[in-house]
Amino acid sequence: MLNFCTLFDSKFLPYGLNLHESLLKNCKSFHLYIFAFDEKCLKTLQTLNLKHTTVISLSEFEDEELLAVKPTRTPAEYCWTCTPSVVLYCINNYNLENCTYIDSDVYFYDDPLKLVDEMGSNEILLTLHNYTPKYDQTALSGKFCVQFMTFLNKKEGISALKWWRNACIEWCYARVEDEKFGDQKYLDDWETRFNKVHVLQAEGGAIAPWNIQQYELKKDQEVLYVLKDDKKAPLNFYHFHGLRFLSEQKVNLCEYKLSSDVVKLVYR
Repeated sequence: MLNFCTLFDSKFLPYGLNLHESLLKNCKSFHLYIFAFDEKCLKTLQTLNLKHTTVISLSEFEDEELLAVKPTRTPAEYCWTCTPSVVLYCINNYNLENCTYIDSDVYFYDDPLKLVDEMGSNEILLTLHNYTPKYDQTALSGKFCVQFMTFLNKKEGISALKWWRNACIEWCYARVEDEKFGDQKYLDDWETRFNKVHVLQAEGGAIAPWNIQQYELKKDQEVLYVLKDDKKAPLNFYHFHGLRFLSEQKVNLCEYKLSSDVVKLVYR
């Protein structure tokens, strides 16, 4: 069984509910641990009583080290600060063999087990930003994206999580400083810092508005495919980064240029 964790507040509750729905549709055996980052989100999730889900409040999760730095971070920076800690919390408190962190604005179109299986005997799975060249922000945001990361409850997986947690507690801000940015730039050297690290290769995984320009998008019998260099792969997940509902009638899709096919087949 796959174990997932995510965190969000009431503003991101619609995204989190869609994430859960996509797992129900595409993942045969899973459990989702949701960290509710405000009271409204917590009460709503408790009322909904979602299948295969455990809801965790801040009062259960936060420890002295996190609470000590919380006043020094913006809400977004504090969420980033907490990312490695939520994975560690799940593994330690529920004795999990594996745990995959997912951003709440990710939506699955295929079984995420296909991505996790690609790890083989490794203990850490990373996903690349894979920027379209005109949008390349590697220098700012880093080589890897926190959006989907798997850790096994083994030596290297736990070592990486503990190192990352300590680093984020020490420094995690929405600015570039000494080769750091948020929780994300810390991942840049993980291929050499830790052992048993695998970088996702699946073409249909980790598709996002900053790299979708590199692909054609096709739909065949209700299955969405991405095509690139004569290679065709099912779309596994799409990261709806930047999607904002401005009113009941107006939506901002993202800051990147999207083709009409992407708007039609993914966003609509």
